[in-house]
Amino acid sequence: MNRQAKRMMQKQKTTGPDRLESMQRRRQVTQPGERRKRTPIRVFLKEVRQELNKVAWPSRQEMIAYTVVVLVSVVFLTSLVFAMDLGFSKAVIHIFGGQ
Repeated sequence: MNRQAKRMMQKQKTTGPDRLESMQRRRQVTQPGERRKRTPIRVFLKEVRQELNKVAWPSRQEMIAYTVVVLVSVVFLTSLVFAMDLGFSKAVIHIFGGQ
C-alpha cells in the first residue's frame, strides 16, 4: 500500500469533529509568527552522547577489513576508468586521424 492510499484511509477515518480538530492543530503548528524554543547546548550535547552510546561501532578488525575493501575497490574502479578513457581517446584519435 502506498502513501497516497494510506493518507486517503486516514482522511476517511477522521471525519466530522475529529477531522476539524486535526486540521486546526495543523494550522496552529504552521503559523509563521510562532518560533519553537531552542534546546540548550548542554541538553543537546547530552542527548548526542546518549545516542552515540546506542551506536553499534565496528571492531578494530572489522574496520581494517572495511578499509581494505574500500581501498581495493577505489583502486580497481580508478584503473578501469583510466583504461577506458585511454582506450576511447586512442580510438577517437585513430578514427579522426590525429598527428
